[in-house]
Amino acid sequence: MKDTAAQNTLELLVHGVGGTTPEEMLDDPRTVRVTGDDTAAVFRRIDDVDAEERPAAEHGEAPVPEAYVWCNLTSGNGSRALWLLLLPFMVVNLAHWMRPTSEGRRPRTVRLYGLLVRLAGLSLTVLLVAAACEVALDLAAWQCAGTPACAERHTWLGFLSPFGSGDGWWSEPGRRLALAALVPSALTGLLWYLSHRTWSAYESQPPPPGSDGEGTGTDGEGGETYHSALGRPGFWYGRRLVARLRAAHTAAAFLTVAAAVGTAAAREDRRPGGPALLDALAPLFTLAYVAGALVVVWVVCRRGRTENRLDHELDRALVRRLPVGSLVLLALSLVYACSSRPEWRSAGRLPGDRVFGALTLTQCLLVVALAVVAHVLHRTRPHPRAALRGLAGPAVAMLACALGGVMSGGVAQRVSDWLDGTRRTLPGPPVLLTWQASVIPPLLLLLLVVVALLARRTLRVRRAEAAEVEREHPAEPADAARTRRIATARAMAGLTDLAPRVLGIVAVATLLLGAASLLGAELTEEVPGDAAEGAPAALQGAADTTQACGSWLIGVGFLLFVTWGRRAYKDPSARRTIGILWDVGTFWPRAAHPFAPPCYAERAVPDLTWRMATWTRATGGRLVLSGHSQGSVLAAAAAWQLEPSARRRVALLTYGSPLERLYGRWFPAHFGPAALSALHREVDCWRNLYRLTDPIGGPVRLPGDCGPEVDRAPLKDPLAYGRTALHPLPAPILGHSDYQADPAFAEERQLLLARLRPEVPGPRPIEEGPRPVGKTPSALRRGPVEEGDDPPQAPGSSGRSSG
Repeated sequence: MKDTAAQNTLELLVHGVGGTTPEEMLDDPRTVRVTGDDTAAVFRRIDDVDAEERPAAEHGEAPVPEAYVWCNLTSGNGSRALWLLLLPFMVVNLAHWMRPTSEGRRPRTVRLYGLLVRLAGLSLTVLLVAAACEVALDLAAWQCAGTPACAERHTWLGFLSPFGSGDGWWSEPGRRLALAALVPSALTGLLWYLSHRTWSAYESQPPPPGSDGEGTGTDGEGGETYHSALGRPGFWYGRRLVARLRAAHTAAAFLTVAAAVGTAAAREDRRPGGPALLDALAPLFTLAYVAGALVVVWVVCRRGRTENRLDHELDRALVRRLPVGSLVLLALSLVYACSSRPEWRSAGRLPGDRVFGALTLTQCLLVVALAVVAHVLHRTRPHPRAALRGLAGPAVAMLACALGGVMSGGVAQRVSDWLDGTRRTLPGPPVLLTWQASVIPPLLLLLLVVVALLARRTLRVRRAEAAEVEREHPAEPADAARTRRIATARAMAGLTDLAPRVLGIVAVATLLLGAASLLGAELTEEVPGDAAEGAPAALQGAADTTQACGSWLIGVGFLLFVTWGRRAYKDPSARRTIGILWDVGTFWPRAAHPFAPPCYAERAVPDLTWRMATWTRATGGRLVLSGHSQGSVLAAAAAWQLEPSARRRVALLTYGSPLERLYGRWFPAHFGPAALSALHREVDCWRNLYRLTDPIGGPVRLPGDCGPEVDRAPLKDPLAYGRTALHPLPAPILGHSDYQADPAFAEERQLLLARLRPEVPGPRPIEEGPRPVGKTPSALRRGPVEEGDDPPQAPGSSGRSSG
């Protein structure tokens, strides 16, 4: 390799949400993949393929551009549309990462926070499978097949009906339940398969060589430096935890199905006059269900994340035996239910419908406890810009539980209406599900009020921004329409900062309405319309209206959900829209729920780290890491994973970046002021571009004198107010897109290149291999830290930014 290649400069471009093509990123139709696969890859222009072999003088002052394209990690083939079913699991997983920062204090409280979120995730799995049992076992096999009128309308249930089959073998209630149990069991198998397949592609991938160290590096003088938790070696390697949680959740799902079948049969066997053998087996099965549930809870509670070291263990015995044991218990329960009980008849609802009430109460208590823990952590180290003052995690957990309840209740309500219609020959789903559907109209009315207030505020802000736009262009001819469009774009962009308030209002209202529905269902044991009979006319009318509207709304919502999923499966453009949701929601590893969509960053961050490490190590060259939108988050995470020596050769250019505006506020423990200040100190230089019209990107807001060093003043948008010689046609309002079109982008890139130190070390042998994560002496002295503890501090350090 030529010595002059040491002065080459690489610009590594990382796109944002929604993705783009390498041709667009590199502004050249002739591109070639230099490394990677069809899922994620690095591209170059054809003319730059051999840039490392040519002297830097041939490139002039311009860097060699490369494009890292990762959009297929989230918006690939049609099977990704199935991820819509996993939305509540993704949301509760986000709650895990939203804990307030504690900077090494209260480690037990931090572990308690993670434990509560994992238990909330477990409750969502049980809720989903319980809803499937409600549909298949209760509504179809127990109620409809046991009712002559319903069985006659649905001939496909004829062989299960004692009236249509002439008391055939499958017509006994226990055997009907055993056959119907195959539906929720198949759903459990599908969830296990999706989780295992994505786990094989993401979490189970072996880490880079030399990644056995701590998440702390050295500053070259033997001292430690503060890193974000995202720089720890085990942060992007969640193999062990995901395997444990998948085993526990799979076992919980199978136990839920087994209990739904077995407890119904056990209740029948406890009646006088039944077979003695079956009567003796009933308590044994009940004890087995309780013991299995305790084991599952113990596994979920026993271990959280291990981040400060690479945990290569896999708990193979537990991962294999727990799901298999629960599956064996399910099979035994099905055999037990199929035993002959000639006198058994199905009437009313299937025993065990109060499970939904118990799950709702458990979720409410978990959310309240999580809020208390989050408040304690926030008081330990208050972050003034943290969303909801540290309560964003509990609010999001409440939203996840509400989504799970709406989805499960919607499916049960729609199936009940399909089986029975308006005839009311069936008891229908549990009363609680009807109560929960009835609180949807009041919640929507509250949202309408919130939207109205936001609209009023937007109009007020638009008037203020219009005056500001006029002051910014005093020499331009007045154009009221142009001014109004610019002011509207700025006012709408500012709504992003109000999202925490809206979420807080919705979360509190959901918690209160959920508690009210649970109380109403338990006290009356009737649907709202029947419970209000005899009440004043206004109250009875309101109860009937909310019940009817709630059932209608939940049905429409379910149909829209199914339609959107079906369209996404067939339409690539719709699938890309869903992929954008996952770009934001699946950045974080699966720490609370194994059935959540996979974390694409566990592939993207190591990809970027390897690319930067190999370039700087092989050439000693300079590197500009250029990230737009979500790409800036990936860029920061990859920079944290580099060795300190490699990180000091990197210049960071971010634009349209949500690093502080979204991630710093919603995930303060990982993107708070201390972490971003440390990143600024450890890279060679960092500049951030944003616009006032951008609803996603914003300033980094580093404290002290660091702020102006990183944040450039807001870019002009549009580039020209009126028609000019440079812009003879009206310039568009760009908002979040096309930052490279602004002259400030090229200017800042050139300044970064000039500020990068030219005195870089010479090339070193490639055979030594990259070390994306440093293995330092301090790493060898420290033990493991679990459950996402804050990064270790240097002795005597308070963890505060030095500015």
